[in-house]
Amino acid sequence: MSKNIAIVYWTGTGNTEEMAHALESGVVAAGAEARVVPVADFSADDVPNYDAFAFGCPAMGAEELESDEFEPVWEACVGALGDKPVALFGSYGWGTGEWMETWQADAEGAGVNVVCTVIANEAPDDDAVAALEAAARSLVEA
Repeated sequence: MSKNIAIVYWTGTGNTEEMAHALESGVVAAGAEARVVPVADFSADDVPNYDAFAFGCPAMGAEELESDEFEPVWEACVGALGDKPVALFGSYGWGTGEWMETWQADAEGAGVNVVCTVIANEAPDDDAVAALEAAARSLVEA
């Protein structure tokens, strides 16, 4: 049976959406089903319908998650994820990507099974796309 993976994202400039679609391509290439879902169309009630997840959010403000749309859905999903594999991804335009380290630590501290993270400075370049393909394989094989 093929795994069913939800790729849930919020984007401001389109970079994180581009990353979501690169993940989708990688998941499909690895033999699983993927659904790319804007965070506004996802809720914790959807979690039982999937075997694995990728959540994407760019760095905002002072290296933090987008707080109006993304963070409330993320927080609602955390408790429902159980031990299902989760990848975290997103883009940033300044700093060093510290928001991802904080997000990963917070997620793992809450019991989320984070299997990998991927960041891209601005639009995903070839290295970021390769990392997203590897992340997709990690989700499918986990």
